[in-house]
Amino acid sequence: MSAPASGDGLVWRRLHPVTPFVRGWTVVAVALAFAGQQTLDQFDQAADLAGAVGGLWWKVLLGVGAIAAVAFGYAALAWRMTAYAVGDDDVHMRKGVVFRQQRHARLDRVQAIDIRQPVLARLFGLAELTLEVAGGSGSAIAIGFLRDEDARSLRAELLARAAGLRTRPAASAATAAAPTAAPTSGGDAEPADAPIPAAQASSPAAQAPSPVAPSPDAPAQPLAETAEAPEREVYVVPPGRLIASLVRSPGIWVLLVALIGVAVAVAVTREPSILASAAPVVIGGGGYLFSRFTGEFGFRAALSPDGIRLRHGLLETRAQTIPPGRVQAVSLTQGPLWRGPDWWRVQVNVAGYLQEGNRSQNVLLPVGPREEALTALWLVLPDLGTPDPLALLDEGLTGMVGPEGVAPARDGQARFTNAPRRARWVDPISWRRDAFAVTDRALLLRRGRLVRRLDIVPHERTQSLALEQGPLQRRLGVATFAVHSTPGAVVPSVPHLDAHDAARLLGEQAARAREARAHAGPERWMQGAVRDDGAPADVAPTDGAPEPRDPDVPA
Repeated sequence: MSAPASGDGLVWRRLHPVTPFVRGWTVVAVALAFAGQQTLDQFDQAADLAGAVGGLWWKVLLGVGAIAAVAFGYAALAWRMTAYAVGDDDVHMRKGVVFRQQRHARLDRVQAIDIRQPVLARLFGLAELTLEVAGGSGSAIAIGFLRDEDARSLRAELLARAAGLRTRPAASAATAAAPTAAPTSGGDAEPADAPIPAAQASSPAAQAPSPVAPSPDAPAQPLAETAEAPEREVYVVPPGRLIASLVRSPGIWVLLVALIGVAVAVAVTREPSILASAAPVVIGGGGYLFSRFTGEFGFRAALSPDGIRLRHGLLETRAQTIPPGRVQAVSLTQGPLWRGPDWWRVQVNVAGYLQEGNRSQNVLLPVGPREEALTALWLVLPDLGTPDPLALLDEGLTGMVGPEGVAPARDGQARFTNAPRRARWVDPISWRRDAFAVTDRALLLRRGRLVRRLDIVPHERTQSLALEQGPLQRRLGVATFAVHSTPGAVVPSVPHLDAHDAARLLGEQAARAREARAHAGPERWMQGAVRDDGAPADVAPTDGAPEPRDPDVPA
């Protein structure tokens, strides 16, 4: 059933009724952890701790009960005051118990759509859907919690609308949650004349709406059940490889050295208090490795018409969908202990992800051989704009000039412009790796000798450029070139280039970025991809959208 539309034409829907229970237990768990930590800090000996707990257990239970009552009560009020609505062009969210808020996110500005399932939510079959929107900190909209299947259906609908398609409603559309009894008029809602889109592809057996041509006079339609677009799995990271990569990471070796040092210090001084002083370091290092393992466990990537789909997580699972053309920059890195198996890590910048505080969202491939790393790169940038991309990438990943500053080029052709030999005075180790290359589609920056790094920025995703020169760099005639991307794990730059080369690159790259943005595809990447009869139009993918192909063969 559905509620009548409000004055703005929106139908407001509530979250799942179990949401207050899931939200409330989070507060209770934090309170229990805090109480346990305070109790341990007050008692030094086990006997004192046992006596204290024996005498205060009823007070602890009373305090926990009071906190639980407040937490669950507030969560129930917050659920009662929270609702969401989907319009033709945007998603609206209203919430707040004391201070009411209503926010909206434009679908053509959506950078990614994630489905998150914490441990407790998984037990109830619930999920939280998050829209990452370009707009700075706090611009994301989280809709949670919904039933898992409803969250996936809503994601498919939002991706279809963001793509610029519209759908015919299904005969009986199941909504994600019951609509509110009294919808309100939204002050932030804007009249929209964009078409209502559909899923880009579906199984022939599924009762899914079919895409039709957009019509400016078509009235707004309620949210219809939309089948997910089909996907093709590209690569999977086995748990054994992930564990081996963590064993080969510098973090675990630093942790082992710290543990050995603490053990030796305790054995020599016979002071157990040293263990307490070293606990923060051990817990911090162990927590980092544990979060890497649980966050990247079961990592798999798939390709679909609505973008790149990533799934990962052990305790908290996350399903990410990055629409075509939303990646701002790509980075391939290799630590010193990964060179034997030739493993690489691929990270990306997507607007809005860094503000969430979870760096696993920026990972496109946690660890994989060079072939899988290049496959991950083809997913987000299928055309590097060069006739021999493999040779270019091979030189970018492992290339290095000789001691005399001469680059041993493949096929007698130097593809990278390297830092001059005089840069060795400010960077004696890595100057032979510092270089850049320019193609018709992207700018490539390589650096680092102990930790190899190759950054790739599509021309149309260049935000701004900068040159940096310290006093010693000015004396040597070198400069650091930097590309300003959206906040994230990728910080594209290359140090100690020849000052004239860096200045020329600055001017030329600014011109290339303006030209590329002028010819970039539409934000709604599927708009115009269907004809009036619903059949696909004979158009090429736009804005970097990858074509279906063999993942082992570069575009």
